[in-house]
Amino acid sequence: MLALAGGAGRLRPHLKTHKMREMTALQRALGVSKFKCATIAEAEMAADAGVPDLLLAGQPVGPNVARLIELTRRFPRTQFSVIGDDAVVIRELSEAASRRRRDAGGDALAGTGLEVLLDLDVGQHRTGVPADAGAVELYRLIAASPGLRPGGLHAYDGHIHDVEPEVRATRCEAAFAPVAALRRELTAAGLPVPRVVAGGTPTFPFHARRADVECSPGTCVFWDAGYATTLPDLPFRPAALVLTRVVSKPGARRLCLDLGHKAVASEMPHPRVRFLNLDDAEAVMHNEEHLVVQTSRAAEFRIGDCLYGLPWHICPTVALHAEAVVIENRRVAARWPVTARARRLTV
Repeated sequence: MLALAGGAGRLRPHLKTHKMREMTALQRALGVSKFKCATIAEAEMAADAGVPDLLLAGQPVGPNVARLIELTRRFPRTQFSVIGDDAVVIRELSEAASRRRRDAGGDALAGTGLEVLLDLDVGQHRTGVPADAGAVELYRLIAASPGLRPGGLHAYDGHIHDVEPEVRATRCEAAFAPVAALRRELTAAGLPVPRVVAGGTPTFPFHARRADVECSPGTCVFWDAGYATTLPDLPFRPAALVLTRVVSKPGARRLCLDLGHKAVASEMPHPRVRFLNLDDAEAVMHNEEHLVVQTSRAAEFRIGDCLYGLPWHICPTVALHAEAVVIENRRVAARWPVTARARRLTV
């Protein structure tokens, strides 16, 4: 990540992949000071780990507004920011942040307080607003809201994951063009746009070429079989595996493994895992606790034998486990809690 970005200052890596305090510490030791997260629990984990600059990349709604404001109170050394795409939510954030400042004995003037980045829809159609006149009005609302200040623009292009780098680059440029134009328009209108946070792992190399953009890759910190297959141009290596054992042999060519839905991400079609020591395994059944595979090598394995699997999607796989077992020189060196897999820590 550091090599592609050209330095730690260009990075705002996403914590949602690893959710671990220890991994956050490793990234900070390499000079990364800005981070991005998806949940209040991830935000609390990061702030408790001493992260100085943290973006919550999920518009807070319902009780999450108060939870976010409470984090700003409990962790004053962390600069929190958040994304927003709705006028009602922006006003709720303004009211909550203003109340927090008054309770703390400070003022609630516009231009101070919690930073809000306008979330832009650049083609995924999941969250955000188009980079048009409506976006300008929402940004003006953020700038004029007591307790808030405009933090810039957020543009996640998660719909772009073409295998061919040239195609991916072209689509990335087309998706980002309205963002750049909006930034110029806002700046010309006298509105501050401190930062643009853009992209995920697939488009990371292309956004890294822009000197004025913060890159926010996530998956590449561990990598997985999915991206290794669909993004062969990216120079990342796997760092996280699942370990499973043969628990039954229901047939001459079948192995039953204790790698069910509760142990490896199962939201995608098979293959959901690729085994380092059983390359011809083909999934034939997947349940809560079991994965049955068909293989010509079934006779080579005994009950209790281990298989090492590279998940197709590592992020939700990590969230299924309470801890990660750290291996150094073929030995167990530590056990790291996956702290932020929890829906709630204390806030």
